[in-house]
Amino acid sequence: MTFAQTDIKQTIEKYNIDNYVNEFNPTKVESTKVGFQYWFADKNFADGKTVKLSVVAPHSATHPPHKHAEDEFFFVLEGTAQFYLNGKTKIVGPMTSLYCPSDVEHGISNVGDTVLKYLVIKKYIKN
Repeated sequence: MTFAQTDIKQTIEKYNIDNYVNEFNPTKVESTKVGFQYWFADKNFADGKTVKLSVVAPHSATHPPHKHAEDEFFFVLEGTAQFYLNGKTKIVGPMTSLYCPSDVEHGISNVGDTVLKYLVIKKYIKN
């Protein structure tokens, strides 16, 4: 077996249908002060690429606006969100995304009367 064949074999063993499909599992939910989060793909799974579900109680936010080195996407699944980006806000509903560039202050909060469910999609920078 050549080096390339070994590398392909290891990749196939690491990533397969059994670990590519991640069904929601309530026993793996992490509680937050205002709801919960669930990592469909944490930063250890696929080279720092992540997908996280956040569920936030009405009229709450997981944390205040902030910034970090990584780009990030929010995608609203349910509820009414207020996006904050670089000093401006916009209220949006389901099936809406926000792109947050690197090192730009951003945030998301629930401004509705029902839970807010949204995805956070990010690729962490390697140290």
